[in-house]
Amino acid sequence: MLGFWLLVGVAVAGWVFGLPRRWLLAALTLAWAVIELAHLSGRGAVFGGSARGWLVAGGLAGLILAYRAGLRWLRSRATPVEQPVPEPVAVADAELDRYARHLVLREIGGPGQMRLRAANVLVVGAGGLGAPVCLYLAAAGVGRITVADDDTVSLSNLQRQVIFRSDQQGQAKAEAAAIAMRALNPHVEVAALPRRISEADADLIAGHDLVLDGTDSFAARQAINRACVAAGVPLIAGAIAQWEGQVTLYDPAHGGPCLTCLFPTAPAPGLAPPCAEAGVIGPLPGVVGSLMALEAIKHLTGAGQGLRGRMLIFDGLYGESRMIGTARRADCSVCGSDLEGGAERS
Repeated sequence: MLGFWLLVGVAVAGWVFGLPRRWLLAALTLAWAVIELAHLSGRGAVFGGSARGWLVAGGLAGLILAYRAGLRWLRSRATPVEQPVPEPVAVADAELDRYARHLVLREIGGPGQMRLRAANVLVVGAGGLGAPVCLYLAAAGVGRITVADDDTVSLSNLQRQVIFRSDQQGQAKAEAAAIAMRALNPHVEVAALPRRISEADADLIAGHDLVLDGTDSFAARQAINRACVAAGVPLIAGAIAQWEGQVTLYDPAHGGPCLTCLFPTAPAPGLAPPCAEAGVIGPLPGVVGSLMALEAIKHLTGAGQGLRGRMLIFDGLYGESRMIGTARRADCSVCGSDLEGGAERS
């Protein structure tokens, strides 16, 4: 045992006095050699152990030191490979100020804001629902927004479509909305698409992360739903009439229903008249459209609980809202599980 404590004492003394590593190894080697020679000369009993045991221990220590020395030599001979460092995405001070209220939200923060910045969203319809959707998505910093609408601005729109001005009557809604969005936030990219979105636009939709439908006819909603199902892109849909509105997320690619699951047949004539016939209170599209924008931001950032499998219904006349559950139907003609790809084949 004395030999062991001798080596420990040499190591501690070297550490206390700050001996260089080379000197410390030399001192330990010398102490080991003294112990081994003492055993070989027959006077090593005082140190404990045996000549063979100390020889094996010394050999193992030598192998470890040689292995480490070999690694250091190989590292010194190796040519370092420089890994490309991705350039950080520059965020201007103006953007930090603009999105400051998002950045301090625990559920969004910097990572969520960057997800918004990287998002590509299609807004179908720049009318009553589309107006607040477009404004709030642009204000939130959604990186690229495409606005599709084949209509033009008319005087009767201005009671609720607050994205337009009186002097824009006759202009294409898609372009007029894009102008307002760029003026609101120059950091987002806005594209105007002055035409309808049809079932044949699945390829166009596939290039987006999310679609928001603010159209006002069942046929248009059906066509957009079919295109979104074919493309596998989530669809946030809103609808309004008189004093009531509803919002939901159609996402059969992730287990949610599509529009046809909930409404397999078109409503009977006169049962769901458009706003031009039934009327609509001016602020209602603002409320429902804002809810759509809110759900879009939640969906893109992963914040909170979305509306997949749920529908929010708002009653403006009585100031009430309620939530109902929705479910996908296996026999749905558009997204049914028995159809390849989840979309109806022609």
